[in-house]
Amino acid sequence: MKINLRFFASVRELVGTAQEVLVVEEGAAPLRTVGDVRAQLIGRGGNWEYALAQARSLRMAHNQVMCDADTPVSDGDEVAFFPPVTGG
Repeated sequence: MKINLRFFASVRELVGTAQEVLVVEEGAAPLRTVGDVRAQLIGRGGNWEYALAQARSLRMAHNQVMCDADTPVSDGDEVAFFPPVTGG
């Protein structure tokens, strides 16, 4: 499974990239929801853990539509993370 990730504003600055493709190898823990994607990225530790921490107020989008953590994901989907207020 491949999930296209996008990061905006302060999240992008903290994780050091604007986009990446997350590849989930066969046999690895499945990613069923946007929340699962976020949890896997938090598991990287360091700035990833800080930028995407559950305690932080973040907005998420699935295929360019605002969503919550329970939104299902499928192969080839796009998941984006950004702070609640972003500027031009």
